[in-house]
Amino acid sequence: MWEWRGPAPFYFVSISSEISAEIKADASATSYGWGAIPVRLTADDHLWTTSIFTRDGRYIVPIKKAIREALKVGEGDFIQLSVELNT
Repeated sequence: MWEWRGPAPFYFVSISSEISAEIKADASATSYGWGAIPVRLTADDHLWTTSIFTRDGRYIVPIKKAIREALKVGEGDFIQLSVELNT
């Protein structure tokens, strides 16, 4: 997990290049706007929805504060996520 320090801090997880390529191949029908893709995510027993988008050729996942707190994770931690494209 890494922090983007903009006007307000946001935390993200980067998806591997290999998985990002798979998502890109399947995402043309679900993408909207500037390439954002709606997804359902699962980590441990937590399920939530958000949108992922690309940065430096990989998809990134914003991690909400409530999820970070529930998973007890922070900057520098690794998170295993299950990603399902919303169709």
